[in-house]
Amino acid sequence: MTRRSSRRDFLKQTTLAGVGFWVAGVAGARESKSPNEKLNIAVIGCGGQGASDLGNVSSQNIVALCDVDEKRAAESFNKHPRAKKYKDFRKMLEQQKNIDAVVVATPDNCHAVAGVMAMKLGKHLYCEKPLTHDIAEARVMRETAHKMKVATQMGNQGTAGDTFRRTVEIIRAGELGPVEEVHVWTNRPIWPQGADQPPRNTPPVPPTLAWDLWLGPAHERPYSPDYLPFVWRGWWDFGTGALGDMACHTMNLPYMALKLEAPTSVAAQSSKVNPYTYPTWAKIVYEFPARGDLPEVKLHWYEGHKADKKRVLPPEKLLQGQKISDSGCLIVGQKATLYSADDYGNHNVVLRDGRAEPVKGQPEKLPHSPGHHQEWINACKGGKPAMSNFSYAGRLTETVLLGNLAIRAGKKIEWNSEELRVTNDPAANEYVQRKYRQGWSL
Repeated sequence: MTRRSSRRDFLKQTTLAGVGFWVAGVAGARESKSPNEKLNIAVIGCGGQGASDLGNVSSQNIVALCDVDEKRAAESFNKHPRAKKYKDFRKMLEQQKNIDAVVVATPDNCHAVAGVMAMKLGKHLYCEKPLTHDIAEARVMRETAHKMKVATQMGNQGTAGDTFRRTVEIIRAGELGPVEEVHVWTNRPIWPQGADQPPRNTPPVPPTLAWDLWLGPAHERPYSPDYLPFVWRGWWDFGTGALGDMACHTMNLPYMALKLEAPTSVAAQSSKVNPYTYPTWAKIVYEFPARGDLPEVKLHWYEGHKADKKRVLPPEKLLQGQKISDSGCLIVGQKATLYSADDYGNHNVVLRDGRAEPVKGQPEKLPHSPGHHQEWINACKGGKPAMSNFSYAGRLTETVLLGNLAIRAGKKIEWNSEELRVTNDPAANEYVQRKYRQGWSL
């Protein structure tokens, strides 16, 4: 079987596997509750960011909590004594029938396996960023959400900001003029990367941790504290590196404002690439085609520190005398430049003729958000779709993750989005979708 047909079959099997459910009516989008009714929500991954998400949906009924690490989840578990507790989300979703909606805040490698299962059972879904670990998984998440007609939202919270939305409006209105150049940078990684071998520190598994469940679809290996918590982001098998961690935030503003879709090519430079961890620095260039009257765009991504400890950053002259932020983006137009000086697209100025004009005010055409999580809750109850629903977030995530594919390919890749295929380097297609270990599937 060719790699191309294998990937096509994977998409067909994973997105259509639930058709029997849908036709029989056993699973499907749950009937919308009235705005005054509370949702029954389950949370998968209750420490770290999951604890924050849990707090943001606690206006609803928290009926189930799932985490593989009892110690890390203890605070969340104690705050919700009536919620049923689980270690394996598969058992939770199979056994507990009263769940209306699910929040997924696991490490990246489990986002899709948990999210797709929940949606196929008709549950509304909030999933942390990046939406998935692999490019093909993002396509499956998007298509499953569409088929199941569930309310979805990805956790790039800056999307809910008034300044973010007002900035999208002024860019689309032509305030910057035609835009052909974008620069996005991050202060990540803030965890170890660059290790070219597995961890040597492999003590016994802590009694509070279900290590095999933590691995999820990744292949088996000895436990090591070098993998968790948080530092999993730097390992290829579990995280998505600095790019996956932050680009769904910092790339979000230009991606939405410029109506970007899939790039036609992606090229990457980086420190030495190895099969274990992400490189210590990278520069990535995405090339996007014209969209109607909008011109072609080159988007430059910068991350990490080189051996001389200097950060990888865009050319200083583009800032027009402004101090560079830890993370941010520059959207360079023929008439003016938009400088967004934070991770989330909500501290923005227009640079023009030596002046920095702050973007202020409420959005005029886009709706004001009640809050990122509340926007999703409202959508679950029959309201308008959330702005970072999977139709949008799936496309953004596919684009972001192509940068990691280009790093591993070590060359400029040409991309066919419709077929989810690198056209100029067949070997690179192995990075579009990893193989799951036995017992895990979408």
